[in-house]
Amino acid sequence: MPPPLRHLVVVLGDQLDPGSPAFEGFDPERDAVWMAEVAHEATQVWSSKPRIALFLAAMRRFRDALRARGITVHYRALDAHAAPTLEAALEEDLGRLRPQAVLALTPGEWRLSRSLPAACARAGVPWIERDDTHFLCSRETFARWARGRREYRMEFFYREMRRWHGVLMDGEQPVGGRWNFDAENREAFDARGPGFLPAPRRFLPDDSTREVLALVERRFPGHPGSLAQFDWPLDPAQAEAALQDFIAHRLPLFGRWQDAMWTGEPWLYHSRISAALNLKLLDPRRVIAAAVQAWQAGEAPLPAVEGFVRQVLGWREFVRGLYWLRMPAFLEDNALDAHAPLPAFYWTGETEMRCLKEAIGQTLEYGYAHHIQRLMVTGLFAQLLGVAPKQVHAWYLAVYVDAVEWVELPNVLGMSQYADGGRMTSKPYVASGRYIERMSNYCAHCPYDPARATGPEACPFTTLYWDFLDRHRARFERHPRTALQWKHLARKPEAELAAIRRAAAALRARLGGGTEPVTPAARPDPHSTAPMNDSLEDTMP
Repeated sequence: MPPPLRHLVVVLGDQLDPGSPAFEGFDPERDAVWMAEVAHEATQVWSSKPRIALFLAAMRRFRDALRARGITVHYRALDAHAAPTLEAALEEDLGRLRPQAVLALTPGEWRLSRSLPAACARAGVPWIERDDTHFLCSRETFARWARGRREYRMEFFYREMRRWHGVLMDGEQPVGGRWNFDAENREAFDARGPGFLPAPRRFLPDDSTREVLALVERRFPGHPGSLAQFDWPLDPAQAEAALQDFIAHRLPLFGRWQDAMWTGEPWLYHSRISAALNLKLLDPRRVIAAAVQAWQAGEAPLPAVEGFVRQVLGWREFVRGLYWLRMPAFLEDNALDAHAPLPAFYWTGETEMRCLKEAIGQTLEYGYAHHIQRLMVTGLFAQLLGVAPKQVHAWYLAVYVDAVEWVELPNVLGMSQYADGGRMTSKPYVASGRYIERMSNYCAHCPYDPARATGPEACPFTTLYWDFLDRHRARFERHPRTALQWKHLARKPEAELAAIRRAAAALRARLGGGTEPVTPAARPDPHSTAPMNDSLEDTMP
């Protein structure tokens, strides 16, 4: 008779780290691993096919790697059981396996951090939780940093992280004499575009992944997105290869053009490693060290490396800290009183607005868009339109392969939608169509004119931008970081503002049912060269 099961180690889909603290002291003779694929995790939001496939394919590859090491893995495949939820599946197997205790890392999602221990309690099995050391700032450390602050600013947190971890430091001072090279990292391509771009490393599906792709098509046929281009890294070796490919071929120019957008170019100089980081296939310490080493070797300039390190060491850790500090109240934030429905074209990409067509189209095709496409195209339009923040959050969580709630929710509700009223960012990131015109070539292929706010050729972004300023004048016109934008509003004659209000109301009426795409009148010269005077002062903090 085999010995009784001591620990059943629960591994969730975003905890695929073979060096996880959950495996410390693991005894293959007395312990086992539990993993489960559950349809509810793909349907609580209308998850895209690429996102579902990435999680399932990576989980199965992790399972197989554990079994190859002689570890027993109790794995519930999607088509092999009928448990309605992850919690129900765990309860069923606790009754069958009878472990002395369940051992797990702290779940990365607030909902599961409550529901999984509760499932163990109902089964009468102790839940033992270990801290997730994947991150460079513990929840307790972040809470101490945040204590007594009414507002939380990433820049101040980032500087502390640089000091704590000795990253890009020269004694007590930052290397290069500056903490932040963001001013050097905002360039747009000229009319020639990005030129030759080395294609990112691809990871074509093996037999196991092809089985997952077929399963997703069969089980979730009505879900958005396509699997035709699926080629994400699915294990630590592939994640490391993707990192090395980025460091060698795109990091040197990443900083300069990290905010730029271009038609038909989904990757540009970005890394494609965020999903691997968030599934724990790649350690952030390794990512930071590789970037810093490239700078030390003279293979990448300091502004590019600092901008990249800021995203990993600063922004990523910052949003995680805020998530745990403010949940579950964070999910209910709606400081701007936004209640409009999300337009239906967010799920199809079927709109004549070229920037949205490009950003949403590549999102559905690849499960990916870079941070400016998310913040200043899809997120900006939803904010200007006044979409309910929860609906925006659900869309982002559903469609992006790197979306796990701890990183997605603060980025959407706090940064993109300003739903938290300024706790996370000092101002709303709003701009007219002129910002998109400056940072991309989208407007050159669009029947709308970003310089116009009214009339049949008016850009909906520009119409809604001025309407946003008008609607929120009392809140922001004296704000020190937004006063300039509202001064521009004050110069507009009342008759022009009235026309903008009517145009914005007409747009909302047409999009209010979430079914009708906006169709503009054709115009002969879609490209405006007028000077920009109402764009963002900055982009990412």
